[in-house]
Amino acid sequence: MYLFKRKDDLERHLSVARKAGKRIGFVPTMGALHEGHLSLIAAAKKNSDVVVCSIFVNPTQFNDPADFEKYPVTINEDITKLTAAENDILFLPSVQEMYPEGLAADIHYDFGELETVLEGAHRPGHFQGVGRIVHKLLDLVQPDKLFMGQKDFQQCLIINRLIKVLQLKVELVICDTLRETDGLAMSSRNLRLNPAERQNALHIYKELIWLKGHLQEAAFPEITGKAINELKNNGFDVDYLEMVSILEDGNIAFPHQVGKEPLFAVVAARELSSNVRLIDNMQMN
Repeated sequence: MYLFKRKDDLERHLSVARKAGKRIGFVPTMGALHEGHLSLIAAAKKNSDVVVCSIFVNPTQFNDPADFEKYPVTINEDITKLTAAENDILFLPSVQEMYPEGLAADIHYDFGELETVLEGAHRPGHFQGVGRIVHKLLDLVQPDKLFMGQKDFQQCLIINRLIKVLQLKVELVICDTLRETDGLAMSSRNLRLNPAERQNALHIYKELIWLKGHLQEAAFPEITGKAINELKNNGFDVDYLEMVSILEDGNIAFPHQVGKEPLFAVVAARELSSNVRLIDNMQMN
């Protein structure tokens, strides 16, 4: 596996691959890799000739400085995992390398209402920071396909919008959420949970399963209200738990009952004993 820390070196290497007609797959990450990330690498390997994985904890997408400081960093373990997964290229830049102009916003992306709801409502500026770093990385790597996980539900919609707004020639491939055997969605933030807190985090998955089994019993606000109360009773501060559908234009709607569009339950909740914020989602139909 090649490891590059400078943009110029990566660009030179990829230009040779591109001239040779190689198809490039790209998996952007913030490190602390788990099987969910490695499943994206595997999907990229099946659909590409050269797979690039980036590890960069992006400061501009953290609206909470403490969250940025606590984000797990496991570079040596990550390199071992990527090597075993037969990843081709790891891009491991510094903040200065990615933001030579400084961290102050120099561009605003038109994500419309998509960045004002759910995650956007609770993390102001988060998606602008995500758009900024993904824009930089896509300009650099120029992949044929971009691989992301469905666990970051709204982020996938934002990146899809970014690609359309910028008219980028890249295909977004969204891969299924990987879960532990007990159902907990794989997440780098799980590393911050002790065994008792990790067991408690399962309530999020259990409530998603409960919702899927009770769709027809009442209007969505009633059943989501019951699920929210259950989470609160088990030591969670719930930012949101909503039923949403994806419209043809890529926007989110908030229906009150099952319709024709793909329907998802989306949740963000903070496990209070650990103060770790977890997100998850599940398709309902």
